[in-house]
Amino acid sequence: MVVSRASIRLLALSLLVAVGAASAHGPTRQKVVEQVTIAAPPDQVWALVGGFDALERWHPAVASSKADHGNDEGSVRDVQFKNGRSLSEKIEGYDGAGMKVRIRAKDGGALPVTNYTSQISVTAADGGGSVVEWRGAFYRGYPRNDPPPDQTDEVAVAAVTEFYRSGLAGLKALAEHH
Repeated sequence: MVVSRASIRLLALSLLVAVGAASAHGPTRQKVVEQVTIAAPPDQVWALVGGFDALERWHPAVASSKADHGNDEGSVRDVQFKNGRSLSEKIEGYDGAGMKVRIRAKDGGALPVTNYTSQISVTAADGGGSVVEWRGAFYRGYPRNDPPPDQTDEVAVAAVTEFYRSGLAGLKALAEHH
């Protein structure tokens, strides 16, 4: 069997392309889900968390949260954090009767993430009270390979997890002493 130089070059090029494609995968979508059980009825908890402009009342890191069209789908919320950073989000879906809101960030803003979506829902807990679930999906802030240390998947997950946990703790404290 005679193998031409062109065939060898083609084979070598194919291997290089395959190896390059395998190592050029970029970031993967990350997810965070946090829950808290609150000793208060679901409608009372939803009254606190369900307003798109209410984040400032129950999240300890938030200084203000102004929504341009209330709870209407498409409403944009400007979130100002106490550390001076900001975040712009909009409602993608609002179900007051089902006690659920879906939100998309216009940018990562105060969080080291991109393409961030989240959902907050309130349901009745077994034995009374409420369960609030806050879930998010996102990519790390640096979209290419080899992110800087402050924009890795781990940093993004840790930041969103801390944001959710502190917010849910603030909501629990407010709802149970309301």
